[in-house]
Amino acid sequence: MSLSERLHSLGRPLVEEQLRHPTVAGIARGDLDERVFRSWLEQDYLYLLDYIRVFARLAWQAPPEHLADLVDLAHSTLHDELELHRSLAAEFGADLEGARKGPACAAYTSWLLESAADYAEGLAALYPCMWGYSSLGRELAEHTPADPRYQRWIDVYADPSFAELAGRCAQMLDEAGPPPERAEQLFLEGMRHEVAFWSVPG
Repeated sequence: MSLSERLHSLGRPLVEEQLRHPTVAGIARGDLDERVFRSWLEQDYLYLLDYIRVFARLAWQAPPEHLADLVDLAHSTLHDELELHRSLAAEFGADLEGARKGPACAAYTSWLLESAADYAEGLAALYPCMWGYSSLGRELAEHTPADPRYQRWIDVYADPSFAELAGRCAQMLDEAGPPPERAEQLFLEGMRHEVAFWSVPG
């Protein structure tokens, strides 16, 4: 079993926990309170801006064969995910430019940026977001939410191209070969941040 496969096994209960979270369940049904999604969208926008910086910091350290992968991941986040957020912000009345990080967002992004000081550890820390959202996307795509705006959000993370990006992260992590125990610690900490982030609107 590869390291990434081991992490998938450890992380699956935390994916299930996210699927049960009221915010995720509301997205799945399509009846989530717009105010909740608006607040979450603003925080996730700020999170993704730092996520791009994490990719950039890791790209600076990457072996030549994975430099393009990390640049592609940064590009996809910048142009695909953030464009989705801007589009949905217009429909939900979110103020992306005026938003300020809440405690959960600040804790997660500062931890990610600090972890990215080490190439292998940084990959283990960022992997929960890529793998977790790909997993959520596949699960949520099994049903059609009542509100098509939420379907657009689901479609981005259920898309096979996003799963491919997550797979590239897994390959880089396996090849980087961080100490397994340390990788597991970072991965599970990242997954706990992922769970906590859904409660941002609180």
